Amino acid sequence: MRLPNLLATRLGRLTAFFFLYVTEGIPLGFAATAVATQLRRQDVGPAEIGAFVGSFYLPWAFKWAFGPFIDVFTSERLGRRRGWILGTQIMLIVTLLACTGLNLPAQLGVLTSVLLIHNSFGAMQDVAIDALAVNTLHEDERGLANGVMFGGAAIGTAVGGSGVLFLMPMIGLSGGFVFVAACIALVTIFIVLPLKEAPTPAAEQRAAGLGSAVREMKHFSMEAFRSFLGTRGAYAGLFFALLPAGAMSLGLALQSNLAVEVGMDDDSVAWLALWTNVISAAAMVIGGLLSDRWGRRKTLFVYLTLMSLPVLYLMGVLTDYQWIMPTSGKDAVKRVAAPALVTAIWVATLAYSVAQGLMYGTRSAIFMDVTNPKVAATQFTAYMAMMNLAISYSATWQGIAAEALGYPKTLLIDAIFGLVCLAVLPLIKPSATPQGDGGGASRARQMAAVLAAGCLVWLPYKAGLFNAGAAAPIYETLFTLIFVASAVFLAAGAAVLGDTARGLGRAGLVAAPFLLSMYLRKWGPAESFVYYLVPALGAIVLAAQARLGWQVLKVAPEPA
Repeated sequence: MRLPNLLATRLGRLTAFFFLYVTEGIPLGFAATAVATQLRRQDVGPAEIGAFVGSFYLPWAFKWAFGPFIDVFTSERLGRRRGWILGTQIMLIVTLLACTGLNLPAQLGVLTSVLLIHNSFGAMQDVAIDALAVNTLHEDERGLANGVMFGGAAIGTAVGGSGVLFLMPMIGLSGGFVFVAACIALVTIFIVLPLKEAPTPAAEQRAAGLGSAVREMKHFSMEAFRSFLGTRGAYAGLFFALLPAGAMSLGLALQSNLAVEVGMDDDSVAWLALWTNVISAAAMVIGGLLSDRWGRRKTLFVYLTLMSLPVLYLMGVLTDYQWIMPTSGKDAVKRVAAPALVTAIWVATLAYSVAQGLMYGTRSAIFMDVTNPKVAATQFTAYMAMMNLAISYSATWQGIAAEALGYPKTLLIDAIFGLVCLAVLPLIKPSATPQGDGGGASRARQMAAVLAAGCLVWLPYKAGLFNAGAAAPIYETLFTLIFVASAVFLAAGAAVLGDTARGLGRAGLVAAPFLLSMYLRKWGPAESFVYYLVPALGAIVLAAQARLGWQVLKVAPEPA
């Protein structure tokens, strides 16, 4: 029997993107719920678990680096986006199966390294899926489709988290890796293989050859640079994406840590995670529908505000019962939680899942509204990547704060910090002139100045002039973002500047790969003069570019 091409109909498109996002959610749920729960039971601390979960999301924070390659290097025979999805899903299966022989928690470092590779392919798959969505979904489908897509991710998270926890007595953790790999394989066979993309219009077809690819990359970089800085809505989207999407603590490892500490067994944790994801999935669809009807910014403002309420409620209950600091299996006296405290965790987590689901069904659609379809895989993916960076650093700081400050104060900080993004939300709206509003020049100068300052701040940090202490992983992640963003800005900016500032453009091209290589410092020598020289040179070039006129961005280009 020949399976249908799901991209041909509205229902088919919604179905396809639902299952594609299921494959994204399954590994995340497996790591953040099933693996994290077992680690806490084996007395691994909240800070170490938070760092593990944070590192799991880290490749997704830089997935926008794959965007230009996915947009430029395509195959008409396999499908412009389908070929990438197919290849990455195969590698997801391979890397999961490679983890079956590991011994936890003794080999947690090895598992983290393998899952970093796994998630690099997962991030690459996500880029291709999002680009396929931008290019195939009709405008009146986007709100509902985003709700359905993130609903699929929530269901996938439930399968990978709750499903594996339920099966744990029968298959063990190693069997969990096989189970997750098998679920992805089913989607590959029954959803991805039958997909047929529309042929790429002749005007958009890429010629073959390395030289042609280089020219395409240069042209593409210019288009992407203009898209991010050309309109106020697209530019504001960068900052909105970097901030936490509301309070996050009840959706990350902190919640599962608490569940284990108050005495919930694997089945109870699994049921909590299952109901959380089912409710969240339904709320995602509802949130998308409501945003299409009443406006994305208005509804998103309400959803983000609601996310802080369950967090504040749980903070109050934990304070009342004096459940302040994380417990340990080494404690002389084992604490026993009151039934009312366990109930409060259920109530807070389920209420939070409603608000979080409503938010997820809307937040991605608002980024689609300010994305240039010509560079969809890069621009939209960059927004999604920055959202994942926010998840990564949130999981990391919350684990550190829980051990240093206790659970109630951590929840309070999370509830307040989660509302900061509301200040940026009103600025994110489609421009009347999508090709550019003439303000790109000033935005380019602002961005160059901010990145230059970030590179300079690294120097005293690296020299040890201020001690980050336990927060060092958070600082390292943020500096990595600065270095990678600086490299991309300088490389793409050189193409945009062209002959108007050839010397500074070339200097930027030279500095870009060295700044990008700073991403690898974790695996290099602990001390090297290069760690000071490269950021200093990058800061000098960026500061000089911050003084340029960027005339090419002052006038919006004519539509193609």
